[in-house]
Amino acid sequence: MTQVTTPNGFTLDNSGRRIAIDPVTRIEGHLRIEVNVDSANVIRNAVSVGTMWRGLEPILKGRDPRDAWAFVQRICGVCTGVHALASVRAVEDALGIKIPANANTIRNIMHLALYVHDHLVHFYHLHALDWVDVVSALSASPKATSDLQQSISPWPNASAGYFKDIQDRVKKLVGSGQLGPFRNGYWGHAAYKLPPEANLMAVAHYIEALNFQREIVKIQAVFGGKNPHPMWLVGGVASTINMHGTGASGAPINVERMNLITDIADRAHTFISQVYIPDLLAIASYYREWFKYGDGLASKNLLAYGDFPSKANDDSNSSLLLPRGAIINGDLTKLHEVDLRDPTQIQEFVPHSWYSYAGSNAGLHPWDGQTELDFKLGEKTRKTGDKIEAFDEGGKYSYVKAPRWKGHAMETGPLARMVIAYASGNRRVKELVDGTLKKLDLPLTALFSTLGRTAARGLEGLWAAEQLKEEIANLQAAIKSGNEATANTEKWAPSTWPREAKGVGYCEAPRGALGHWIRIKDEKIQNYQCVVPTTWNASPRDAQGNIGAYEAALLGVPMVNPSKPLEILRVIHSFDPCLACATHVIGPDGGELTVAKIL
Repeated sequence: MTQVTTPNGFTLDNSGRRIAIDPVTRIEGHLRIEVNVDSANVIRNAVSVGTMWRGLEPILKGRDPRDAWAFVQRICGVCTGVHALASVRAVEDALGIKIPANANTIRNIMHLALYVHDHLVHFYHLHALDWVDVVSALSASPKATSDLQQSISPWPNASAGYFKDIQDRVKKLVGSGQLGPFRNGYWGHAAYKLPPEANLMAVAHYIEALNFQREIVKIQAVFGGKNPHPMWLVGGVASTINMHGTGASGAPINVERMNLITDIADRAHTFISQVYIPDLLAIASYYREWFKYGDGLASKNLLAYGDFPSKANDDSNSSLLLPRGAIINGDLTKLHEVDLRDPTQIQEFVPHSWYSYAGSNAGLHPWDGQTELDFKLGEKTRKTGDKIEAFDEGGKYSYVKAPRWKGHAMETGPLARMVIAYASGNRRVKELVDGTLKKLDLPLTALFSTLGRTAARGLEGLWAAEQLKEEIANLQAAIKSGNEATANTEKWAPSTWPREAKGVGYCEAPRGALGHWIRIKDEKIQNYQCVVPTTWNASPRDAQGNIGAYEAALLGVPMVNPSKPLEILRVIHSFDPCLACATHVIGPDGGELTVAKIL
């Protein structure tokens, strides 16, 4: 291939210089990105390679469906709880199990706490260093940094002495040669634009967020017993309520615990509104061109499954606080209905993935999905010794399958959720989006970009912090009314189940639309398939040659210095990839290293 136009409207040219980043750092899991740049150092072709296999689906076959959540939750410990939530919903859907209202509220609280935690961690610890030059902060004036902080926010940690202390700590790190989390950055890169004072302010907040993220996860630990991997339950939640209990003998949810989570939620809202959002706006003001680059799928196809049901056992859009739907070609006037049970809507393809389907390469709905490994390293790669120089995008090149919605490659994540909520008329989302765009003097179309994606995540973080406080108030009101039920075990006995059943569990993980599909036969799991957010976004080509969201977002992005590909990291990190959802261990020849029996 030299130049080709894909069915979804992209012109790809792989004749220029090939650059590979492997692994892409500051993400979960393993991802390789390859691009071709032209003589002007503009990206003209992109290849997204998921380099590890998850393999959870085969492990689940033959197991008790009530235990599935405990296995699938180990797919990832960062989005902790989302796979478990999708799993229990799938089993409840298959078996017709209803959950109490309190269980629904507690699930929302746990999930919203995850949003707040994950968005903070993403912005400061996984993405901020794409915009912030840590070494530049060493030359900042602490007094000028203090003035800058006080001009954009009432956050109390704003004195010149405070910033001088932060600066001294960073200098000590640099002087020791042990940079820790700041190691291997492209410091001094010509693409960095923030003044030293803005860099110092952002580094200080990086450290503050590192400390605060330990607090917000306590909410999940209160209701789930621990974090990461809190406890979940088919039929509700595992935590009981007794507001009169105290100490070790009391129920997990009592007066002291409720006071704790209320305090944490209040502090989370303050941190996001006074630190995260002002930092986001400050950084965006220096990088306005990045509201044009990384615009993702040129056709602007967005997908969300929706989440946070306001009513237990009701997943209709009238109940979901974040709605379900799809937008095609950027047309916000038409919100398409999404049916996760319709075999013609969501299908996965594998012509460019290291899997094989029995019979053909036709798309499969997840209820009929197959996870059969077909890996031959080097079959279509360029190698120098043991080092892979490039994968051939004309062949199989990724462990990630290619999911499609009605044949369309889709983007999922905070951008998709915020735009779909905006298009559906969600009042609070419209206020947040319109207010932010007005401050930055940008049109709505600016959201379809690298910084638009980053901004949408920040706005969703603020929305989640607000909603977290409201859901806690809802739980308190229910308890005051005398309602303390948190679980329904009416259909827990397998003798009450049909011989065969199938269900789907939806969830909006922080990174995007997550679905678990289950088939149950004779009380055991017959088939289980997960389609995760990064499967949508990191998708390779499909049978028609359509490219996925990562590959599309990189096209047309100019690079200052291709040998230091900071711009590639900016685009990819804006999606917050999680390739941990596609992890397995293999040998260099593609074979298994060992087989372990799980009891």
